[in-house]
Amino acid sequence: MKIRIWDLPLRLFHWLLVMAVIGSFVSVKLGGNAMIWHGRFGYFVLTLIVFRLIWGFVGTYHARFVNFIRFPKAVLAYLKNPAETLGHSPLGAISVVVLLGLFLAQALAGLFASDDIAFDGPLTKYVSSSWVELLTSFHRLNEWVLLALVGVHIAAILYYKYAKRINLISAMITGDKEWADAAPLVQDDSKIRLKAMAILIAIALIMYYFLR
Repeated sequence: MKIRIWDLPLRLFHWLLVMAVIGSFVSVKLGGNAMIWHGRFGYFVLTLIVFRLIWGFVGTYHARFVNFIRFPKAVLAYLKNPAETLGHSPLGAISVVVLLGLFLAQALAGLFASDDIAFDGPLTKYVSSSWVELLTSFHRLNEWVLLALVGVHIAAILYYKYAKRINLISAMITGDKEWADAAPLVQDDSKIRLKAMAILIAIALIMYYFLR
């Protein structure tokens, strides 16, 4: 039977992050006046990542870090016997943590980055030129690291779909997954959605206040 595993706020986070990252990448490649949009997409990415980190503690069952991040011993056991999991697999959990960490680092570095032409991050004025140069270099290098990891992420999704016949994309759209065994109940109602909206609005207001 189908059961709910991903709540609506988590699904929206995922697809909004995809769009924000694409927008950020396209705008930086266009350069010029599009750099204004690169900065805006960067703020959006930062807002989404901070939301996801908070949701990892106060969200629904499968969204919480404590319910899918595993110790190395459990990861090794999974590699020896890769059984299907309801939420994130131990390997998938590693991917989530790494991507969240690197996207957060990318967005934070962008606040201090400068191209000396069309864009200065809002916090460049608070640090020395050497720090601006260092963080700008990291921002540019990490872009390619993220692209490589996103490529691995997409390859893993395709592997699951065509080799293991598990449609991860469908689950991230509908929130549901076919599962025969007992599973934790995932609350995905108006109360959860209002809580997520309140958190997101609070993050956006705080960012606007400090980064305007």
